[in-house]
Amino acid sequence: MALTFNSVDPRTGEAGPSFTEATPEDVRAAVAAAAAVHRSGALRDRAKRAALLRGAAARLRAAGDEIVAVAEAETGLPEPRLRSELERTAGQLEAFAAIVDAGDDAEAIIDHPDPDAVPIPKPDVRRMQVPLGPVAVFGASNFPLAFSTAGGDTASALAAGCPVIVKGHPSHPGTGEIVARELRAAVADAGLPDGTFANLTAAGVEVGEALVDAPEVAAVGFTGSFNGGKAIFDRAARRPAPIPVYAEMGSINPIVVTEAALRARAEKIADGLTASVANFGGQLCTKPGVVFVPVGEQGDAFAADLAARLDAAAPSVLLNERLRDALRDAVDRLAARPEVRALGEAPAPDGPGFRHQPAAYEAPADAAADELFEEHFGPVVLLLRHRSREELLAALERIEGQLSGTLLAEPGDDVDDIVSALAARAGRVVFDGFPTGVAVTYGMHHGGPFPATTSPPHTSVGMTAVHRFTRPVAFQDAPEHVLPPELREDNPLGIRRRVDSVPS
Repeated sequence: MALTFNSVDPRTGEAGPSFTEATPEDVRAAVAAAAAVHRSGALRDRAKRAALLRGAAARLRAAGDEIVAVAEAETGLPEPRLRSELERTAGQLEAFAAIVDAGDDAEAIIDHPDPDAVPIPKPDVRRMQVPLGPVAVFGASNFPLAFSTAGGDTASALAAGCPVIVKGHPSHPGTGEIVARELRAAVADAGLPDGTFANLTAAGVEVGEALVDAPEVAAVGFTGSFNGGKAIFDRAARRPAPIPVYAEMGSINPIVVTEAALRARAEKIADGLTASVANFGGQLCTKPGVVFVPVGEQGDAFAADLAARLDAAAPSVLLNERLRDALRDAVDRLAARPEVRALGEAPAPDGPGFRHQPAAYEAPADAAADELFEEHFGPVVLLLRHRSREELLAALERIEGQLSGTLLAEPGDDVDDIVSALAARAGRVVFDGFPTGVAVTYGMHHGGPFPATTSPPHTSVGMTAVHRFTRPVAFQDAPEHVLPPELREDNPLGIRRRVDSVPS
């Protein structure tokens, strides 16, 4: 008998449609089909890969009303946010298609022979990146579109030439199935085999474990909690042939506010921080969780203003009951610490669904225990009050790897040591802004040292994300007719290459 589970509307707590849990046989079939596609070389066709990505973008836009309506009922996220996320999803699919057109995923390099080189003659060496093989992608709870079924991991893996098997997130199964329907249609439209893409709907952990264990799976993309990402990473490392796991596992995204910045624009900073903490239930991996604020009248006034703004904000709808309960437990632990003081007075929400009131707390920076640097996935922020530069830097030194670090300062502020401290532990350093909102560009790095991610050199957002799913192969003194087209002398694909050290 097939197992089923229901979607749940987090605004009301009411069950929605039921979905059938994928079986071990479904996993084996999807993996076998993906492996067959990889062996066939069908995805080496750049024109078809680009057509798949662009076709998927067009189909998602065309199905936008249906996708947004289902996603809103499953996540409680507002329609404008979901429409923006849908456009981001389509846009990054198109951006990766442009990567395929240009050949940037291949990073083709040609070094011609030099028989007169010293100390030894140089052979003809031609190198390029090739796809790893089938990729398992785990959908994220907080981004039902941009980090899920057709999100950045899927788009970059397909751009790299890898078949993709998605383990859909149970918080938005209906959304995932609609998106998967459009992706499968785009695969067919592009003339690619069915095994290029598969979506497995599941609420339990068994499907994910089976995907990680499957010998044919060559890499994993994951966005979610530290516990989930670390479990997948450890499982993949125990395989007879370990595989890379690109897990983005969250962050407290520290912000440092200088005294001069508070004097110049305290209200503006409080306004921006309130939005960054409370918007979309604070359920963003880049939500600032810890803010360093100087002791004194300016800092006291800022803390009181921020607390009042969060008190006045409407209770946030969290994505599911498990996240709501985990946040409650974490906040209870935080509030119980003797050095922590609640700044607001808003009552706990008592309405239907899975809600939490935005809130601020504070503690002395010099008393900051490791537990104060725990991520609170939701609309909660902790102000750490410091009395000196030395106290601030000492507290920053205790922070582990992060996705981002932010500095709000004024011209003339001496901040070199603060910038160095943030850059040493964050993948992205933001100046005079807020870390929520991650642009999909070539230069973006959405990653960071462990425990923010399992692979600090790589990004899960932006064009260079494609390189997570490739590996280099060098061909030495190879006959022209056996070379991939990307490395042939006449460059039949017209892609960008580096020839004899010169970009061409």
